[in-house]
Amino acid sequence: MIINPFRILCATGLFAIFSSTISKSPVLPLFTASLGADPSGVGMVAAVSSFTGIMISIPAGILSDRWGRKRMLLIAASVFATAPLCYLFVTNVWQLAAVRLYHGAATAIFTPVAMALVSDLFQQERGEKIGWFSTSTLLGRFAAPVVGGSIIGLLVMNPSTSYHAVYVVCAAAGALVFFLSLKIPDDKKKQRTGQSWQETFSAFKTVILNRAIVITAMVEASILFAYGTFETFLPLYAIKTGLTAYEVGIFLSAQVITLALTKPMMGKFSDRHGRKPQIVIGAFIGAFSIAGLSVVTGFFPLMGVSILFGLSQSIVTSATAAYIADLSRGESRGSAMGLLGSVMDIGHTMGPLVSGIIAVWLGFGMSFIGAGIILGLGSLVFLLFVTRPSATTTARR
Repeated sequence: MIINPFRILCATGLFAIFSSTISKSPVLPLFTASLGADPSGVGMVAAVSSFTGIMISIPAGILSDRWGRKRMLLIAASVFATAPLCYLFVTNVWQLAAVRLYHGAATAIFTPVAMALVSDLFQQERGEKIGWFSTSTLLGRFAAPVVGGSIIGLLVMNPSTSYHAVYVVCAAAGALVFFLSLKIPDDKKKQRTGQSWQETFSAFKTVILNRAIVITAMVEASILFAYGTFETFLPLYAIKTGLTAYEVGIFLSAQVITLALTKPMMGKFSDRHGRKPQIVIGAFIGAFSIAGLSVVTGFFPLMGVSILFGLSQSIVTSATAAYIADLSRGESRGSAMGLLGSVMDIGHTMGPLVSGIIAVWLGFGMSFIGAGIILGLGSLVFLLFVTRPSATTTARR
């Protein structure tokens, strides 16, 4: 039987992101608080894994260029399989932070390396296939809070047992990730034994000096800055305007569903019509929609704007990763995806921090407007410095 490496990779991505997400949503803040942490401690523990992503994504991409994609995916899978078991022995906040630091390495390695592998496997259909891979991970991200929340709800009379039960399920998913990773065929481009470390770092240097790659990564960071603002402060803003937590949950679920349903289509569109116009248009739509949250109230208006913002994310992110893959050579593609992953994590982390400061001084509405300005500026920089023909002479589109 012929193994379809792309389908295996999508299944691996689904369970990997399911495992990663169920470890934190909704269990992590509850587990952290049960250990005696105050709100600042809860925030610190939640931020640790993002810090890991910022620090590890680039080295993981570089090593995948050097050692091969499958080897790095197996390293990530080993972390997915072992980290959840560590939660069962945690007795204080600092131990939990250390486990989160270790667990965060799994996603930090897996995501850029898997994206590089998808890009290696496909050229003509690259945007569409990246979209399908992203949809598989979104399905995992969507299912995880439902499963985790249900376990906690069923064992509500014994919180400690419920937290451990969630991490047992997380460990089972991680073990499945490891099994599926073993089934991924070796990538043909991994045999680079003749390549010196100097050549490896020279290839990475070409990535970070490529203006188009860096600016494209910054556009994705800016939309994740806006998304971090959205997911953190929309619930508070909506409840303040009189809506219920149930209605807020519908907003957030609708956005994830929008992303999952449209990313393959948007990726295919960028394959046929070009990445750059799609990135610019999607980013401007995102800027106006996130800023628009500041002036709309009521269930259906907020629902509509949330879906529009989700669509803008789909339009942008289905094209940015593919465009960066277009701009990079095979021997440096892992480095390029690592750079993208690191910059994305910076944007996602900075969104709630910066917008939180704005919200304290000027209110939630201004935090949404501020996120819209950041995203609008990112798209404007891309329009001015990347869409010109001379700026992307190495690009396919």
